[in-house]
Amino acid sequence: MAEADMDDLIEVIEKEGNLDNIPKTLPMMPVRDIVVFTDMLLPLFVGRDKSIKAMEECVGYDRYIFLTAQKDAEVENPGTEDVYEIGTVGRVQKMIKLPDGRIKALVQGIVKAKAVAWLKKRGYFKVEVSFLEEQDPEELDIELEALMRNVKENSEKLLSLKGELSGDIGDLLSHIDSPGKLADLVAANLNLRTEDAQALLELNDTPERLKKVNDLLARELALTTVQAKIQTDVKDEISKNQRDYYLREQVKAIHRELGESDEKLAEIKEFKAKIKRCKLPKEGEEEAVKQLRRLEQMHSDSSEASVVRTYLDTIVELPWSKSSKDVLDITRAQTVLDKNHLGLEKVKERILEYLSVRKLNPKKKGQIICFVGPPGVGKTSLGQAIAKAMKRKFQRLSLGGIRDEAEIRGHRRTYIGSMPGRILQGLRQCGTNNPVFMLDEIDKLGNDFRGDPSSALLEALDPEQNTAFSDHYLNIPFDLSNVMFILTANIADTIPSALLDRMEVIRIPGYTHQEKIEIAKTHLLPRKLRDNGLIRRSITIHPNALATIVTEHTLEAGLRELERKLDTICRKIARKIAEGQKGKFTITRQNLTRYLGPPQYMPELDQEESQVGLASGLAWTEVGGEILYIEISLFPGKGELLVTGQIGEVMQESARAALTWTKANQELLGIDKDAFDNQDIHIHVPAGAIPKDGPSAGIAMVTALVSAFTGRRVNNLVAMTGEVSLRGRVLPIGGLKEKALGALRAGIKQVIIPEKNKKDLYDIPKNVKSKLKFTCVRDVNQVLDIALEPCVEASAKEADIPETDPDGTA
Repeated sequence: MAEADMDDLIEVIEKEGNLDNIPKTLPMMPVRDIVVFTDMLLPLFVGRDKSIKAMEECVGYDRYIFLTAQKDAEVENPGTEDVYEIGTVGRVQKMIKLPDGRIKALVQGIVKAKAVAWLKKRGYFKVEVSFLEEQDPEELDIELEALMRNVKENSEKLLSLKGELSGDIGDLLSHIDSPGKLADLVAANLNLRTEDAQALLELNDTPERLKKVNDLLARELALTTVQAKIQTDVKDEISKNQRDYYLREQVKAIHRELGESDEKLAEIKEFKAKIKRCKLPKEGEEEAVKQLRRLEQMHSDSSEASVVRTYLDTIVELPWSKSSKDVLDITRAQTVLDKNHLGLEKVKERILEYLSVRKLNPKKKGQIICFVGPPGVGKTSLGQAIAKAMKRKFQRLSLGGIRDEAEIRGHRRTYIGSMPGRILQGLRQCGTNNPVFMLDEIDKLGNDFRGDPSSALLEALDPEQNTAFSDHYLNIPFDLSNVMFILTANIADTIPSALLDRMEVIRIPGYTHQEKIEIAKTHLLPRKLRDNGLIRRSITIHPNALATIVTEHTLEAGLRELERKLDTICRKIARKIAEGQKGKFTITRQNLTRYLGPPQYMPELDQEESQVGLASGLAWTEVGGEILYIEISLFPGKGELLVTGQIGEVMQESARAALTWTKANQELLGIDKDAFDNQDIHIHVPAGAIPKDGPSAGIAMVTALVSAFTGRRVNNLVAMTGEVSLRGRVLPIGGLKEKALGALRAGIKQVIIPEKNKKDLYDIPKNVKSKLKFTCVRDVNQVLDIALEPCVEASAKEADIPETDPDGTA
């Protein structure tokens, strides 16, 4: 550059910076989204009419114009209240008129100024300004110099992070000695909000302004650092994925050149072969092929691929067309059932009928069978025996405590860790589509906010619907019609009625004493000897000892407690043998207490002899039948009735009905007229901790009441069951077989039952009927004639007369 040109440039710069050359009256132009600082050079696109007019007018003011920020950038036509008073006087360095009427201008900030008066508002703004000069301190103290150095270093770091740092900018920053100019330069290049930038512009204290700029610079540096780190991480991840992709493609190409297939291709090929072998229904095959195509397009290590792979594994492992061949030899089936279970003739007969129909008509839909009976009677083992007789696979599922519907129908695939329901999981484990599937404890299903599992079972256990059972996870219909479902329950009352309607209920009441002894001898004892490592020859249990164990050490309808007692005996003998004792061990009734201790169950002391006001009723429980004693006591009072023993409302109503009938027939019964008015009646049912309810103790209560008021004893060998009406009719009851077995266990000889229950005697085993005398009655008078012994009052009085000598003295 020539020396003359340099002198002209210096003269222009000095002229622009000389405040005396700047007019005090200037056109004003509001600017949006930016605050203009001194020495700041920026391009402006001017489009509003007032702004264009102001830009054109500035030519007459030596190209000087007052620029101030607009408070709200959304206001299209700002007024005096919409702009800040403090702004910057700038000079237009270059101006170009665009074809669309807008103006493109290059403006440089000259000096900070304040609008003190508005001279023109129409057409364009014209203001009178006063300049706000700043004086840098003559000498920089250590603190201000350190602040300047910190601002310069942070500015270089920020520009370096943004990739905008160059040698010219570094030289420019290093040669600035004025704190005010440094603050303006840095503030002009920071991405500040309009409010923050205006606050900096209005700050006149130079050190304070530089300190504020330093704070804003530090914040911007921190944000830019985090942003750069995020961009670097994303770039690295993308680069790694691209690298992995290229490497995999190279491996595939190498395998193809060698004539080999990679793992993914081998997996896809294997799935295709398995789907073809499964012989899926059309809908299932379409879904499987669709999911296989999805897997083929996915990355092998992605989480979605893992979900699809698990789903396909489930589909190909289910036995869609794989079934075991039934062996329907009825004679052999009967042999298997008799070998594994003693008694239970009705149950065996129903099973053999099912197998016979299956043999004659293989396409007949299977009936759902439900075994209902007390614990320990062999319900689960019966299912195993059926599977063994038919040579089918056996699968068992315990439903006790299940509250989630998804346990039956499965979880939807949208959930993490979703899986099919327990029914399909069972079929997957056994590997055939026609196993004997036992659903244990159906009466103990629950429900809560997760759904009702019993409702989900309705479809699976309905032969008309289960040909297309829908599982939420699988979402493909599965045919369950070939599965033989067998359900077990202790009581049928808690089974939902809709579910109970789909099942054929077969009741298993329990075993008699003789059956228990026979089962213990042929099944339980050999198994316990084997479990405890004993030789059959080393131990002998006499029949009378077995009978004592059954009668005095157990009191149950099933066999579990009996099995535990035999296990106890075998353990004690095993210990003796382990300690070195030799010889043959013999268990008799006399030495049984050494192994099991004293008898745990003895006949009730109250029933050692016939008593007044004590009658024996019969009760049905979940674990079988048992004796229910009714005690009545009379004491002076006002004829009030007190009932105790934790009995329910129905049983309390039976007590009141029994008392009403007794009062109504007191003359026929020979009861004193004032007996009910002068005495209170207390009816108590022992075992008060056990809840009791039901109407079947009605005739027992009448018998005990009449006995208490007439003084006639109730025969202790007679038990009774039946509901009583107000007219003395004996109404039918349920659970007769269980009650009869309970009476036999308690040593009862005669049982009084309602005449309408005579038909139920057909189901009672012959050996029970041979030991119990069943008497059918229609009304209560018949019950009283049988249960009450003749009045002994006269004989008692004769017994109380003392013998006298001939002289008449005692």
